[in-house]
Amino acid sequence: MSERKDKRPAPAPVMRGGPRGPRAMGPRQPINKQSAKRLLGYLKPYWPRLLVVLCCILLNAVATAAAATFLGRIIDDYIAPMLVSGSQDFSRLLTAILKMAALYALAIVATFTQARIMAVVSQSVLKKVRDEMFAHMQTLPIRYFDTHTHGEVMSHYTNDTDTLRQLVSQVLTQSVSSAITLLVVFVSMLNCSVWLTLIIMLSTFIMIKVTAKIGGGSAKYFVKQQTSLASLNGYVEEMINGQKVVKVFNHEPIAKAEFDRRNDELCENATQANKLANILGPVNNNMGHIQYVVLAIVGGALAIGGVSNLSLTGGIGTLTLGNIAAFLTLSRNFMQPISQMAQQINFIAMALAGAERIFRLMDEKEEADEGYVRLVRAREENGKLTECAERTGTWAWKHPHSADGSVTYTKLQGDVVMEHVDFAYDPEKPVLHDISLYARPGQKVAFVGATGAGKTTITNLINRFYDIADGKIRYDGININKIHKPDLRHSLGVVLQDVNLFTGTVMENIRYGKLDATDEECVAAAKLANAHDFITRLPDGYNTVLKGDGSGLSQGQRQLISIARAAVADPPVMILDEATSSIDTRTEALVQRGMDRLMQGRTVFVIAHRLSTVQNSDVIMVLDHGRIIERGTHDQLIEQKGQYYQLYTGAFELE
Repeated sequence: MSERKDKRPAPAPVMRGGPRGPRAMGPRQPINKQSAKRLLGYLKPYWPRLLVVLCCILLNAVATAAAATFLGRIIDDYIAPMLVSGSQDFSRLLTAILKMAALYALAIVATFTQARIMAVVSQSVLKKVRDEMFAHMQTLPIRYFDTHTHGEVMSHYTNDTDTLRQLVSQVLTQSVSSAITLLVVFVSMLNCSVWLTLIIMLSTFIMIKVTAKIGGGSAKYFVKQQTSLASLNGYVEEMINGQKVVKVFNHEPIAKAEFDRRNDELCENATQANKLANILGPVNNNMGHIQYVVLAIVGGALAIGGVSNLSLTGGIGTLTLGNIAAFLTLSRNFMQPISQMAQQINFIAMALAGAERIFRLMDEKEEADEGYVRLVRAREENGKLTECAERTGTWAWKHPHSADGSVTYTKLQGDVVMEHVDFAYDPEKPVLHDISLYARPGQKVAFVGATGAGKTTITNLINRFYDIADGKIRYDGININKIHKPDLRHSLGVVLQDVNLFTGTVMENIRYGKLDATDEECVAAAKLANAHDFITRLPDGYNTVLKGDGSGLSQGQRQLISIARAAVADPPVMILDEATSSIDTRTEALVQRGMDRLMQGRTVFVIAHRLSTVQNSDVIMVLDHGRIIERGTHDQLIEQKGQYYQLYTGAFELE
């Protein structure tokens, strides 16, 4: 029987509602300045390359504007005179065209260089973000993963980082390029005709107003789209992991209905976001076409009417055909970056929404660890412990004392004591009440009781997955709050009911319990757990590659590898949480003999629903609603004829 209520607060029903916890809050501001500033901080190490990119953007903008201006000179200085004189000498015109082509070639080289550099910068930034995000995730407490679905967490590494890739590699460079192009082209237009530039400014003002109206609405929905996508990913991940359960209980219609609901929500947000975003392009383009026509009409009227033209350089004269042609080209070059910048607003909003979600993960509070007592290798001579670097088979707690600066060593033995411990996942719903117990070195302590009684919670407190609300837990006489958490957990071996195997060989999965273990030590651990025989029958023996959480193995075989993994660590304290629950009776007998050898000389905490596995325990604790209601040996509890007796005789069932 599974024990889940011990481990965590009851989650929201899987089939209803959106993402749980703080992520389900409504979208924040589309443009978060703090997230933007923090994201730009990742670009600081690459400022020399970004300076080169800026130069390339500037060079590209100047070359493009110069080529458009040069077009007017070709018309006025070469083509028009040739038409008037009837000359057939094209050499001067060809030279001018080649110069114009050289300007465009220069722009192409600058664009190519800029793209190559930004590809390197963007991938480097993403690598650093992923590294920091994963490193921080390793420091988060178990509570975080209890309250966040795996799919939602994975969404940070996929969807959110992909929006950052677009932002860094494309959006930033295009935005800067558009801004510089606007400035250069605007100056070129003023140098060509101030009157026509005024028309451009008027149409640009109208375009900015329209863009702000449409773009603001789409940005809001792009933020909602990211949240809906994370919710959908989390649900899909749950359904993939629980596909067998879905099929066993014919839950396909309900699962599909819930998926459709979340998918519809994503579709609605994405449709609204892209509908508004897609309107921007045609609106801006049509406004550009109208502006082009107006410029051509006004420019032609000014030229025909002989109206004096004013330029930035102060020159006064009439508009020529070359001036009008150059200005029309410049107007195209001016409207294009405005349209591009309008489109980038949506991508910026979406990317900053992804960045905010990533930074929210990075800002999650790390698992607190105020421990300063460390686990070290030691040598014992004449009853005195001294720290050493080589393997001696002896471990000790190194306890520095700040009062006098001294250091004491306590031999690691596995003496565990709990004194009046209270605990609650939710402060308003206590789980454990006044738990007191002790386990001397080499003793086997068993916990039995109904699901939700608090058995697994007790073991979670021993390895400090959660911290107690009141009372004390002492390990070899040391308050475990003073022990550095990694060192504490290094001294504990845990075999869980839910087995997790990793992609890799069988040998690597066993060695996971002790990374520096030799092949011989891994094989010995497998023999101890009675896993050696079935491993040697695998296609490649210990070198057989496991994938998909060991999907090619039976549940019992996966559990045997898990037991071998704990055995190779050779810890003084073992926690067996339903370690044989997934093993058939015949296999259980084999495993039990291996477990008995594994438990010799170790302090062992056993959680079991099969009472046959705990009969030889030194003490059996019967829990009910977070309280120890009975304790004693098997024979003593049978004589008392209390709840354990009822459990053992079948008069009362664990439920």
